[in-house]
Amino acid sequence: MNARKALARIVAHEDLNFLLTNRIPRIQLTRFMGWFSRIENPVVRAASMAVWRLFTDIDLSDAKKTRFDSLHDCFTRELKPGARPIDADPAVLVSPCDGIVGACGPVLGTQVFQAKGFPYTVPELFGPDPAAAGFVDGVYVTLRLTSAMYHRFHAMQAGRVERVTYLSGDTWNVNPIALARIERLFCRNERAVITQRLDAGGHRVSLVAVAAVLVASIRLRFLDVLLSLRWRGPNRMDCDHPCDKGEELGWFEHGSTIIVFAPAGFQLQDGIETGRRIRMGEPLLRLPAATAESSPCHRAAVQSGQEPGS
Repeated sequence: MNARKALARIVAHEDLNFLLTNRIPRIQLTRFMGWFSRIENPVVRAASMAVWRLFTDIDLSDAKKTRFDSLHDCFTRELKPGARPIDADPAVLVSPCDGIVGACGPVLGTQVFQAKGFPYTVPELFGPDPAAAGFVDGVYVTLRLTSAMYHRFHAMQAGRVERVTYLSGDTWNVNPIALARIERLFCRNERAVITQRLDAGGHRVSLVAVAAVLVASIRLRFLDVLLSLRWRGPNRMDCDHPCDKGEELGWFEHGSTIIVFAPAGFQLQDGIETGRRIRMGEPLLRLPAATAESSPCHRAAVQSGQEPGS
């Protein structure tokens, strides 16, 4: 425990944290970690997980498996059925992942923020993906996944995934210390833009999965390809994948950040603000009132005499 406290003090020192996690050969170490984490040797697995626990309070009580073949197997773990209840309110878009809410709020034209005083634009983040044009004056939420968290992400509402655009890039750390120092950091890192057309109102929403140091590579359930640093982006993949609310879309081979974008008229759910911890399936955004009231689920609930979401 004393060793853990000492490590925590070192990591908490901003200058040292930044140096240790950024002024290193980021891409080379990220590729090494991708290889090392998959080693299925009991001694390597036990030692690497012991080191991991020194830096984080990982809780595996809700994991589907109790024994893991490798560090990677644990990091990408599935959960027990029912471990993340999905909010049933048809007007609600649920959080796609476990995370800590970072910068969030209205898109100012095309401008958003990674941290106070550090703006970037939606087109810079999306690259050649045309979905960016649909989020002018919209709303966004940044969700940071720590290393101990569940690292799979899910559909916020029922609809169809229409397109994935992969953009290769760097692997800067995406913790608050780095976000307050590196301009346009999310626009520099490896990322995948996942665009879905909702059944409700035909609105398009996008999830931008951003990789980071030691934790790059993204796997999608509906595309038989690993999106990794070895790709040269941008790569656009059109698709037509139907998905239900809460359905698993994919996972980080290690972890990082999800940035959610929705069009004008969508609203943040009450209580969504910087610093809040949220779990996959909890309310994150709300549909425009006119869309929510015209949805089949809403009409069915009214006709049955049940309040939507009850």
